[in-house]
Amino acid sequence: MAKFKLALLGCGYLNEIVANAIKAGYLPDYELIAVMGRDYERAKAFAEHHGCKACASIEELMAEKPDFTAEAASVKAVQSYCETILKSGSNIVVLSIGAFADREFYEHIKAAATQYQRRVYIASGAVGGFDILRTAALMSPITASMSAQKAPLSLKNTPLFTDDLLHIAAEQQVFAGTTKEAISLLPTKVNVAIATALASAGPENTTMNIKVVPGFQGDEYKIEVQGEEVRAELHIYSRTSAVAAWSIVAVLQNAAAPIVF
Repeated sequence: MAKFKLALLGCGYLNEIVANAIKAGYLPDYELIAVMGRDYERAKAFAEHHGCKACASIEELMAEKPDFTAEAASVKAVQSYCETILKSGSNIVVLSIGAFADREFYEHIKAAATQYQRRVYIASGAVGGFDILRTAALMSPITASMSAQKAPLSLKNTPLFTDDLLHIAAEQQVFAGTTKEAISLLPTKVNVAIATALASAGPENTTMNIKVVPGFQGDEYKIEVQGEEVRAELHIYSRTSAVAAWSIVAVLQNAAAPIVF
């Protein structure tokens, strides 16, 4: 049986995990054929290590005719390349879900996927529970909220960071608003917020608060959904960002599996 051809958009830490998962036998239905990254020299080194082709442009990547493209690059990469990938005949697994905080872009890509008869798979990143969130939203109107705990340094080089956060003695709230507002401030830090919102009440209607905790390591999220029929609370902790890459692996497994969880 022929294997699905897999291309990678992004050649950093996260897609390195995906490539190693293929080598380790977690994705026996796939073969890695090509990779594209912002730094072509880094993409070449990645390709040599994993036995695939390095590509310098999205056109070159799509010329390899992948069945699936796994993105672990950036919101900008999704905005720039998602439609091209679908039009070229590839499904796409998206990790930088913050791109879909823009409702117009989300609807545009949804229409493109329909037009080109391909699918956009949203990876869960550091959260999960999309099945129960979507089920609750189908059964009745819901309210959804999300809270996050982060280390002070994890917000460095963002509008929320100040040097004072490095010296706090107790947890401190640094953001309260909607998930759409959160992703506009932190486009690389809270992609999971948009994934959660899209699966439940929507980015404009899902509230979020972010706290920084001294001495904290990793990310911790609490998701609460309230509906007439269903009430759910999800509490998820991840020590490192590796969980995001493994969520891509899980999506790819499901896409090829005869039994889907």
